[in-house]
Amino acid sequence: MRPSRPAGFDRRTLLKTGVVLAGGVAATAAFPGVAAAYTWPSSLRSGSTGAAVAELQIRVAGWAADSPKQTYVAVDGDFGPATAAALTRFQTANHLPATGVADGDDFSALNALESADGSTAHFEWSEFTSKDGSGFGGGKVGSATVKENVRRLMYKLEALRLKAGGRAVTISSGFRSIAHNQSVGGASNSMHLYGVAADIYVSGLSTRQVYVLAEACGFSGLERYTLSDAHQHVDSRVEYPYGSQSWWWESGIIS
Repeated sequence: MRPSRPAGFDRRTLLKTGVVLAGGVAATAAFPGVAAAYTWPSSLRSGSTGAAVAELQIRVAGWAADSPKQTYVAVDGDFGPATAAALTRFQTANHLPATGVADGDDFSALNALESADGSTAHFEWSEFTSKDGSGFGGGKVGSATVKENVRRLMYKLEALRLKAGGRAVTISSGFRSIAHNQSVGGASNSMHLYGVAADIYVSGLSTRQVYVLAEACGFSGLERYTLSDAHQHVDSRVEYPYGSQSWWWESGIIS
């Protein structure tokens, strides 16, 4: 039975601050699936196809590997071995039976990462909008496409956050309009222009440590970790038809 919510309960605040309830139970575990939930089928498994599989792939994409590896989970609606492996890693990390089959408990855990406005438990849309005030507009693709790309990025960052022990992830740069990208000296075809990139800091971790975590999260673009401003750039360039579809790990494979 799901516990009743305490007075003044705010799910996003609890998730973001890491509040722990009496008995040492994390708020995220105590209230699974309280967000506006995606409507899942009864189960998804190897051989399943369709929109629900594609949504599952988006949400487990950050579990593409358990060590540095140039691989990612394709969002193609086809439940194959890579999807099963990523789901199994998600299950293990969330203390669920590691079956590689998604069912009710798994869907509750996935929905616990979903917020009513379509963002995720630990990230806000406003963290990723262009810093010149243009929101998700003025990039190289339409604003709706940018927003969906950012949503997918959020789920990968949720995985990175959990792999980092639940440490806070700060977004220093998300989507950039063409004008803003030019003003900061960004590359002419920067992945920021499409909403598939972020520059991040993780509380208590060095850029090298963040780089290593990102190597197992399906990110195909990683800027070198020795930058003077200490943020780590991550992007998903090989998954999108935006002109930079080669793996780019500037510091190579680090373990």
